[in-house]
Amino acid sequence: MRLSVDSTLSGEDAEPRWDIDVRSYEMVDRVQFYVERFTHGETKERFVDRLGHGTRFEPMIRAKLRAGDLPEDMYYLALVESGFDPNAYSRAAAVGMWQFMSSTARGMGLRVDWWVDERRDPVRSTEAAVRFLRGLREQFGSMYLAAAAYNGGPGRISRGLTRYADQLEGSSGDDMFFALAETKYLRNETREYVPQLVAAALVAKDSARYGIVIPTQPSFAYDSVKLGPRVPVVAIARAAGTSVSAVQELNPHILRGMTPPRDSMKVRIPPGTRARFDSAFAEMPPDVTVGAHSVVTRKGATWASLASQAKVSARAVSNFNPKVKASRQTGTIAAGTTVLVPTPLVVQAFLSVPDPSIERFGSSAGARTYVVRPGDNLSVIAKRNGTTAAAIMRLNGLRKPLIFPGQELLVKGRPGARGARTAKAPTKRATAQKR
Repeated sequence: MRLSVDSTLSGEDAEPRWDIDVRSYEMVDRVQFYVERFTHGETKERFVDRLGHGTRFEPMIRAKLRAGDLPEDMYYLALVESGFDPNAYSRAAAVGMWQFMSSTARGMGLRVDWWVDERRDPVRSTEAAVRFLRGLREQFGSMYLAAAAYNGGPGRISRGLTRYADQLEGSSGDDMFFALAETKYLRNETREYVPQLVAAALVAKDSARYGIVIPTQPSFAYDSVKLGPRVPVVAIARAAGTSVSAVQELNPHILRGMTPPRDSMKVRIPPGTRARFDSAFAEMPPDVTVGAHSVVTRKGATWASLASQAKVSARAVSNFNPKVKASRQTGTIAAGTTVLVPTPLVVQAFLSVPDPSIERFGSSAGARTYVVRPGDNLSVIAKRNGTTAAAIMRLNGLRKPLIFPGQELLVKGRPGARGARTAKAPTKRATAQKR
């Protein structure tokens, strides 16, 4: 039997303990439904496989939840979200182990751009998830309402609590989620979300009861080095004496085969390789340690002509210049344009992942989505958007004027003061935003 990190022994048959309330809800029909699914058939195999994958990140996640004054068993939220997959990508463009949308991720302090997507970083995304969940718990006073808001959006939960206040009278704390779920107001995904969380915690921490053996993986461990711009992942792997895939596994947030074009950053390398790294890296020639060169285009330059000089494909050069557009008629790039031309080594480790700028928003009768920034309050947001704090509270069902960075609010009105920043809906493939 594998014991969770926070389990304690009192003889061989120690009773499992949870720091979220699962016992009060274990007989709820939907919880029992998921307990059955997680312990039988093909779903059981997937469940056990994902729990095994999670053991790699469990000590880190539990430590960060504990440091954030959150229940450690919210660890199982990442199981429900992604199966602990740092590279998970949903149809709604949510990314990473904790399935953040790009706007929320940026609001929580994560870097999300063409070069780096920290939603894929197990450590940084966990830190952001802890901050987000802590803010949601403060807003709703319940861990399960916070989990529902994490999935369905705090605005929807707030509006539901307001709309069904009379029916929910007498409920409090975590009971409020299950009472709200009975109204059928929540989307099905959100209504099922907390029962899955409860069932996952019940089964995983009492695995022997269900005849489950959870395989374990080595903990996510690493050394770190600070490197300058444009350093190829291939060069990092060679200096560390490891494989490219090993470096990518530790740094899934580095998307394009090298450190960003203009920024230094800390890069993870396998534990125990730090001592050899500096001297090995210093001995490498520039054609290995510099992953891309800036080129000013001449008249008639095309992606193909630039690529042929660098011995890479035209598509590769285009990929490294997402904001540069060639003429549709002639295929040429405007003379005097500075473009980035990658080396073959960098192209080897380029990850073909969707553009992190893709974002999908729903609409609510002319409302726009505003992502709360550090230092914002409702009055400031109202002024920026040509509305009032009271109107924002009504639209979002807020019972208290409590907001936090990364939270998304619906706002109506005409953007007013200069510098107003609202999240813009894309022109294509718009759909309801997950969070």
